[in-house]
This record gives sequence, C-alpha cells and structure tokens, in this order.
Amino acid sequence: MKYKEMLYSKNGLSTMALAKLFLGLKEGEKIPTVTELNDKIDLARGTIQNSIKMLQSQGAIRLESRGHLGTFLKHKDMRILLEFAGITSIVGVMPLPYSKRYEGFATGIIVAMENQYGMPVSMAYMRGAQNRISMLLSDRYDFAIISKFAALEMQKKKMDIQIVKSFGEYSYLSHHITVFHDASKKAIEDGMRVGIDKDSIDQSQLTMRICEGKKVTFVPLAYNQILEKTLNGEVDAAIWNEDEVTDKLVSINYQPVQLNDTADTEAVLVVDSNKKEMAMLLNDMIDIKTVLSNQKLVLDGKITPSY
Repeated sequence: MKYKEMLYSKNGLSTMALAKLFLGLKEGEKIPTVTELNDKIDLARGTIQNSIKMLQSQGAIRLESRGHLGTFLKHKDMRILLEFAGITSIVGVMPLPYSKRYEGFATGIIVAMENQYGMPVSMAYMRGAQNRISMLLSDRYDFAIISKFAALEMQKKKMDIQIVKSFGEYSYLSHHITVFHDASKKAIEDGMRVGIDKDSIDQSQLTMRICEGKKVTFVPLAYNQILEKTLNGEVDAAIWNEDEVTDKLVSINYQPVQLNDTADTEAVLVVDSNKKEMAMLLNDMIDIKTVLSNQKLVLDGKITPSY
C-alpha cells in the first residue's frame, strides 16, 4: 500500500499528525507519552498506538524504550515522514526583488533549498512584511522572509511566528535612509508631508520614530510609490531603502537613518510557530553560507540572478 493510500485509511489523520510531530523532533529526543499525544491531537489512544506502529513498520521512525525514563526517537527517515505528513512541496514568500540585494537573496535561497528529499521549492514575491506574515499564518505559504526588525516587532505583539534562520546584518538591505524632495533639507521638520506605507512594518515603524515630536502630515502610500512621490513633490520626505537609490542611480537628497542596531538590515526566515515540523525541515535544508555566497556573487555582478 502506498503512503498516500495509508493516509486515507482509518488511522490516516492520526498518522499524518504524528508524522508532523516526529518531523519536529530531533533524533535522541524523548517523545511524548500516548496520554500526552492524546491531549495534543485529540484522538483515541488505540488509534495513536496503531499509527505509531504503522510509522515504525514502514521505516519512518525507530523508537527506543528506556524504561521509566520514557521512549526516545532513535532514528527518523525524513523522506518517508514527509510523505506520511503530506508535505510534498514548499512555498516561501519574500519582498519583491526590486534591488540587486533582494535579487541576490532570492537566488541564494533557491540554490540553498535544492534538497536531498527531491522536494520542489518555489518562491512568491509580495510587498509588505505585514502582508507576508498574514499569508503565512493563513497557510498560504510555508515560510516568509522579512527583516529581523519586523520579526521582533511582531513577536512583541504576540504573533505566532518563529525565527528559523538569521542571515546576518546587511543581508536584507544596506541601510534605511530618509529621502527629501528639497535638496537642502537634512532632517524631518514641522509642516512636512511624510510618506508612510502601513503594510511595511519597517518603513512605518521607522517613519514614526524619526517623526516623533514633529508636527507632520502622514500620507499613506504603497512602498513602490514612495520614491516617485518624493521626487515629484507630492510628499516632502519618506523612509526608503538605500539600495534602490544606489542601484538605479537616482539623483535625490537623502540622509541615513540613525539606529542603535542593524536589525532592520538583517534578513530572517520565519515560520508559523505552531508548525514545528516546518521549522525543523527548513533548518535542516537551508545553509546560510550558501545563501550569502550566492547573494554576494549577484551583488558583485559575477552571476546572473536566477529565481
């Protein structure tokens, strides 16, 4: 009987739930008791025991009983567990690749996710960390790429996201800057119209910080409109990504945004914190050095972006 056919059997839902649970455990880790599993997946003890036996008989897991210490996961076969878990592909979402740095990151993540499980991986591109996380938590995507700054802000709000990989400073962008329509301006002043994208956690939060104590008018804009609207004078100033200005050789007055850390420049990979199996899988599949080395090759013009 094929694994898919087994999942449609009487114990199919239990087996799928347990396969995901075992994907999220490390070899050598103690597994929950049947009673604890019963509480987790709300299925009969006999059904749970039959599913564990099925996973063992198919070679998906090997367990070791250590008496009063409990039962431990001695070995797991990732390929078989993935099939039982119904995980047949992975889809991630990241910012629109409008800068060379984003193009390099997209290239690196695709290369890094060529995997030993033969599992297809694809990327979607979406503006705004808020939008990406909303789609992640509604099961549209398996993981999202956002800035560490945005991830920490969301965790403060008790959103169910877990950081699986951190790629280091300047992996997301080089710097945030304040762009000005007036070539003589050096800072936000009272009376200015300031562009703000409320879908972008980074841009909106940083905008609020630099405008604190100032009497300004906030003008809601989509992120991709900000530079154009600043150049033509519809807004006087806005927070922007320096990479796009330098990549496109845009002639505009700008000043660096002074921050206490570089969390806004660091890319992180996040998952739904309730999906331990996806966190474990992605942690196993993605090598940070591979992502960053390919990103650098794109930035240096040594390879063509491919994503």
